Amino acid sequence: MITKSLEAYSAIFFDAGDTLITIPAAHEIMLTYLQEQDFKAEPVKLEGLLTEAIGHFYTNKTNYTDKACTPDSDRQFWVTIYTFIMNHLGAYNVWSEERIHRCCHDMYDVFVADEHYSLFDDVVDCLEALSNRGQRLGVISNFAPTLRGILKKKGISHFFDPIIVSTEVGLEKPNPAIFSLALQRADLKAKDVLYIGDHAINDVWAPQQIGMDAIRLIRFDTIKADGIRSLSELYM
Repeated sequence: MITKSLEAYSAIFFDAGDTLITIPAAHEIMLTYLQEQDFKAEPVKLEGLLTEAIGHFYTNKTNYTDKACTPDSDRQFWVTIYTFIMNHLGAYNVWSEERIHRCCHDMYDVFVADEHYSLFDDVVDCLEALSNRGQRLGVISNFAPTLRGILKKKGISHFFDPIIVSTEVGLEKPNPAIFSLALQRADLKAKDVLYIGDHAINDVWAPQQIGMDAIRLIRFDTIKADGIRSLSELYM
């Protein structure tokens, strides 16, 4: 946890996914898509596989490389997750490899579109409160190039400068270089910025490597870890 008061920071930067925005009931969206493709999946099994895949490929991921992040690499990362799910649903028994491949790419497009995203209930009040205090706000996120459009669609993009998107800048968390880039673009020092995000490695360990304070935001009751449970804890 941080030892300084919130007023000690001239800027607060945020992660995006599962910090500011989320897809409620993602498994239901996937189930609907598969039903449209005439593929039968048992809802409880699908939900469990999605949770397992996210945990295995994303939540528990601890390593990183300095390999460039691109729109294609982001797509391939998520296609790998969807392929894992489809294989465990037995898709290879009824579909060709080509159709599974096409389906997983289509699911990527579904999940990066703005219509499925919602703001967490505490987001707007927090951003308004911090902005009214004169603190600068920014975003540093591993995300598809659609992020700017999603933030704009949800009515919060105007709060942020800079907005650093991994697939635009060629760097991704937990590479500390993406945080250094954000500081450079904002003309700020690490000691003057507080970072908020949901991932222990990407959003706490990584910014700390360049001297930036960080707080983990725990959005889901299934996660047992130290951190805050609401953005309102920052300013109330």
